[in-house]
Amino acid sequence: MLSRVAAVTAPRTHNRRRVTGSSGRRREGRVSEPQRPNMSRHLFHSAVLLLLAMMMCPGAGGAANAEAAAPCQGLSSVTYFYWRDTKEEEKVSSLRVPSLVGMDGDVFAVAEAQCTKGNECGFNGIASEFLELTDQKQKEVLDPTKLKTQVLEKSCSSDESCPLSEVKGNGSLPTTKLHVDRPTTVVRGRDIYMLAGNYSWTYAATGQASKTLWGLMLVKGNVSSEGSDKRIRWNDTFAVPWDHFFGEKKASLEGLIGGGGSGVETEDKTLVFPVEGTKNVEDGKKKNVSLLIYSSDTVVWNLSKGMSADGCSAPSVVKLEKDKLMMMTACDDGRRRVYEFNVKDESWTELLGTLSRVWVNPTENEKSFRSGFTTATFGEGNVKKNVMLVTLPVYSNKGNGKGELHLWLTDNTHIVDIGPVSGKEEEGITASSLLYKSAEGEDNKELIALYEKKGGEQPPSPGMVSVRLTEQLKRVKEVLATWKKVDERVSQLCPSKSAAKGKASAGTACSTAVPTDGLVGFLSGSFSGNTWSDEYLGVDATVKKGTKGVTTGPIDGVTFTGPGAGAEWLVGPQGENQLYHFANYNFTLVATVSIHNVPEGGATVPLMGVKMNGDGNPVLLGLSYNQRKGWELLYSGGTTKEHSRTWEPEKTYQVAIVLQNEKQGSAYVDGQPLGGDAQFELKNTDLKGISHFYIGGDAGSAGSQEGVSVTVTNVLLYNRPLNAAEITA
Repeated sequence: MLSRVAAVTAPRTHNRRRVTGSSGRRREGRVSEPQRPNMSRHLFHSAVLLLLAMMMCPGAGGAANAEAAAPCQGLSSVTYFYWRDTKEEEKVSSLRVPSLVGMDGDVFAVAEAQCTKGNECGFNGIASEFLELTDQKQKEVLDPTKLKTQVLEKSCSSDESCPLSEVKGNGSLPTTKLHVDRPTTVVRGRDIYMLAGNYSWTYAATGQASKTLWGLMLVKGNVSSEGSDKRIRWNDTFAVPWDHFFGEKKASLEGLIGGGGSGVETEDKTLVFPVEGTKNVEDGKKKNVSLLIYSSDTVVWNLSKGMSADGCSAPSVVKLEKDKLMMMTACDDGRRRVYEFNVKDESWTELLGTLSRVWVNPTENEKSFRSGFTTATFGEGNVKKNVMLVTLPVYSNKGNGKGELHLWLTDNTHIVDIGPVSGKEEEGITASSLLYKSAEGEDNKELIALYEKKGGEQPPSPGMVSVRLTEQLKRVKEVLATWKKVDERVSQLCPSKSAAKGKASAGTACSTAVPTDGLVGFLSGSFSGNTWSDEYLGVDATVKKGTKGVTTGPIDGVTFTGPGAGAEWLVGPQGENQLYHFANYNFTLVATVSIHNVPEGGATVPLMGVKMNGDGNPVLLGLSYNQRKGWELLYSGGTTKEHSRTWEPEKTYQVAIVLQNEKQGSAYVDGQPLGGDAQFELKNTDLKGISHFYIGGDAGSAGSQEGVSVTVTNVLLYNRPLNAAEITA
């Protein structure tokens, strides 16, 4: 059965709303920049016009005058196209832009397929394959020649009126090659919706200029069974012509192309697809931006008001919670930015305090590519945990652009590298897609990855690999169980001495629980060699000489003794992926300390703080103690200040340092602020970034003295500034 697409010229709409972009500034909060009056939301009415044409003029395909009163008039032209299977002589040479579709417990791979006629590239189609991964068959390299591939062709009554013409032997008419690519899929009920790019290159006759036509189209497909085979068949196809709506706005934004991978369906049945736009910036340069288009009825389409920062492409989108979506993009500054999109007010927030700019986006000789990105729920009954899963490559140090695809787990607070998905450096990994196949009961859930790899030939031809991530899923569950246990341990700690004095009952350690909201890292008793392990399985701290493990009761810690002793908890130097990137904007670092003896000779000994990148790693914010039993506070752009509060040997104190909005700092001892209630301004922080936290002493400082000893336990790192009530509880 043939299916149809209408290439429609629609009337201009006057229902416009301004689109606000992103400045990409380093800050938490809503992303905004000066208003762009030339940007607007667009309502795509092409599908409405197609529906009217089919209702009023069944089988009509000719031109009509939009302003005439005849019953079958209203469209300037309607031309029909249809999907067909590839012919025997049409070979698929490569697969790219992976997407996964789950339907009735079955999983299908969908990808862009490049077709060839002999040695010449003819057009791009859409390939799909039913994946039959089992315990015995965990991995499959997809064979491009065996996949079910469909291509889009025209069917019109007159070559002269057809905007997409086939090649003519005499060369007298324009010739067109049609490409359908960058498929992005969403499942709604029994239907599979695919947003794809519709690209056509028209080669004019000799002496005439060639031109390029391109836009978006929405395709509806279904799963069909043919004997023992299951496959996806693409049926009704509707044009979403960007050029008509953006024609007079090209000074601001030029065109849209599909994002690839998967879109989402929201709770109110709205289909949302990630797309890329091309934006004109200063000096005639162009930048890619990422944004969303969405529709509740597949008839009227809306373009999101806001967008990513300039230079961010390859978007992936997931449904975070009711009325909130999350979009990950690959940006030309070398980092991946993550945004939260509020569906109700269409506001964008870059998640600088959690996931944004954590992962690298390599820019050397590589185009940006999309990450695998999905959500999953673990647990049953009232005990459930919502998490996100990400697939991205981890690159080798050989500089060959190759790496192994890794699975990452995050709950928007903690981030853990679960481990490799692909073979070690055996493939040039690019785009990937993830599907968490949910079924009744924890034992029936599956996690499947589909990723694009470059072949070994020259030039490399993209291929596709599907993997059932059984062992990785087990590891995910183990990590979640660990997080839960650590949260329970932390909640039993006393946040301060005042809480310890008010122990509520025999079953409760403290009257006030230590907050776990935003708690990213916890250093406690897991100490071995020169590694102080994070209990949440994130980033470990490195300990220097003069240290030893010590048991202080129910919770363990570390004692630092002598010159050069201390621990470093890395932020910037972690490598290509920086799990604690949030520390550049907001953090709270809390520790319980006991100073065992008084320094001699007027020395000041660093206790805890944070350093910046750059020569000598200057201190951004730090707390020290001195021979006079006083606390000293050092901060960037200010002078060292000694405060009236004092300390006593062998006495236990809770100390904390706080960074808020990049430039406001504060420090506390036993919940009491040093230097008054007001925060102090930090200077000279621009563009340097955080290097590391130092704990128990500064290993790079000569200030420590022989014989000086301090024990540190219960080090807590938050991705937010704790408020006064939380610190002074």
